Amino acid sequence: MENPYYAAAMEYIRNNDLNALENGKHILDGDNLFVNIVDSQMKTPQQARLEVHDQYIDIQVPLSKAETFGVKPRTECTEPDGEFNTEKDIMFYKDPVQETVTVEKGGVITFAPETAHAPLIGEGTIHKAIFKVRVC
Repeated sequence: MENPYYAAAMEYIRNNDLNALENGKHILDGDNLFVNIVDSQMKTPQQARLEVHDQYIDIQVPLSKAETFGVKPRTECTEPDGEFNTEKDIMFYKDPVQETVTVEKGGVITFAPETAHAPLIGEGTIHKAIFKVRVC
């Protein structure tokens, strides 16, 4: 069964100008679907930390320029960096970033709970959208 919140997020991305949204959190369907518009400082691959989520799927859309992400199957992560933060739905790993994927400006990448990802690899500052989609 397809996740209805994921389908709604993809429809929103197709039909709306994400660059027109102000920075901050925009609720699209309560706690089930929302988007954070942020400006973030980018990092080197050595500074970027792999992260995972349990309750939400991440859909990330670089808006101002390309962004590189470290990726690793969650089951292959071996060095937890603290406990899972259930309130923020996040856990970090100390594992080094070894494999990366680059998403062009306006492109879309999805990270399910099974995939650890290290966002914000690049230089300077990036303007981006991060959709949080509740896992069904």
